Amino acid sequence: MRVYHVTALVLGIMLAPHATGLAEPSHDHDAPPARAALELSPDLHRLLQREMAAIQSGMQSLVPDIAAGNWAGMAKTGEQLQNTYIFRQQLTTAQREELDAKLPPGFLELDQSFHHDAGMLAHAAHMKNADVVNFYFYKLVDGCITCHAKFARPRFPGFSTERTAADHNH
Repeated sequence: MRVYHVTALVLGIMLAPHATGLAEPSHDHDAPPARAALELSPDLHRLLQREMAAIQSGMQSLVPDIAAGNWAGMAKTGEQLQNTYIFRQQLTTAQREELDAKLPPGFLELDQSFHHDAGMLAHAAHMKNADVVNFYFYKLVDGCITCHAKFARPRFPGFSTERTAADHNH
């Protein structure tokens, strides 16, 4: 049985009701081709929405904990983010098959990296190492940005690669 560690990081981008069209065209040669948004069953959609909300809440709670040196809070949140797998929410066999059939290449790798980095942030918090906590917080945010820019431009249009002349003024 294949283990799915799919989080809001990788699937939440497909959950918004307005993310049902085609991805906008990209002129970025590193970006994947435009693809249709992921269509999920209502039950799986709801599970993923709950997980996305939990990830977002955890990420938002890290900022004040890091700034205040709240090591216990950082460690707890890191551990929660590390363990926010929908697999642990008792996915049915049909839901696992649905994910297997619909996940684009690269999603699982980004997701596994996110959970690893969350665990490393928790470990650094247990060690009371602010520099390493900050590094892994950066890695978590960077993982979100990478996934959103690569797979979710319709949901996050700020990552569009199309630029206007005004965008190039410094």
